[in-house]
Amino acid sequence: MFHGRLLSATPGLAVTAIVTGNPQRQTEARGDFPAARVYTHPDELWSDAAGFDLAVVATSTASHVPLAFAAVAAGRHVVVEKPPATTAVQAREVVDRARASGVLVVPFLNRRWDSDHLTVQRLLRDGSLGTVLRYESRFDRWRPNPAAGAWREELPAAKGGGVLLDIGVHLVDQALTLHGPAERVYAEVTARRGGADDDAFIALEHSSGVTSHLWANALAAAPGPRLRILGSRAGYVVDGLDGQEDALRAGRSPDEPDFGAEPRARWGRLVAGDDGEAVEPEPGSWLQFYVALERCLRGDGEPPVAVEDAVAVLDVLDAARRSADTATVVGLSPE
Repeated sequence: MFHGRLLSATPGLAVTAIVTGNPQRQTEARGDFPAARVYTHPDELWSDAAGFDLAVVATSTASHVPLAFAAVAAGRHVVVEKPPATTAVQAREVVDRARASGVLVVPFLNRRWDSDHLTVQRLLRDGSLGTVLRYESRFDRWRPNPAAGAWREELPAAKGGGVLLDIGVHLVDQALTLHGPAERVYAEVTARRGGADDDAFIALEHSSGVTSHLWANALAAAPGPRLRILGSRAGYVVDGLDGQEDALRAGRSPDEPDFGAEPRARWGRLVAGDDGEAVEPEPGSWLQFYVALERCLRGDGEPPVAVEDAVAVLDVLDAARRSADTATVVGLSPE
């Protein structure tokens, strides 16, 4: 639904093989990608490594590291769903092996191409907000009854479960991308439904002077605004989440002309006290991740996301867990 459609819509890329041990998904894969080989186990793929250039690991988080290791050992570049590992230490092991083998490991941090995030970057460039003082970002969901068998809802963090290693990755990555590295972290992390962590708050003090407040919550019966940024000149508020995920789930193709465009009713607002106006947003485009990666693989430009950025995110999340466990502010050492 995500990677397959994005890959198919990217000029210069083609899906040549799919690995899934689930019989129903094997049938779906053959229907969606009739030209692709369908394997039941990753070992079959690595034994046929000459047949492809890039592997995409879109599996449960606990399997990211061993599959990335296998791709690197096969001499193939690899895209790894976020997060590439459950801890920063593990992620650095992946980076070290990739560098030694001369291949790329590229984390799939697709929400850098969300409409709201791209619009914030534009507002920062043109000075509409002035100096940013506080950045508030949240992914609020209302899921009081987790789906049975949903590994993200049930597994402990060590095995990749919980909101911190899911939407928390995007929240932290966007904050670091916009405002630079964090120096101190304070966090509250709770498992209110008895399984994996499902309610998290993270406060970051950035080296730039910006304070970020980030929320990831699966039990938000009254969701807050997706984004609220307070600047010295104006603030910017976005109520709803970028629509690309819903569009892909509805069967739309990411190369459609208006894919990623937000309807006017969902536009964010630039606000200064009692004065405010709707701001036409940048269209979201997760497709640009693979467009940039295709160029990179052909020797034109850098990867769309540096793997070191994903390690930095995991450093923050590791610190957030230590903060929550000890009820203290945790300092981050500069690299």
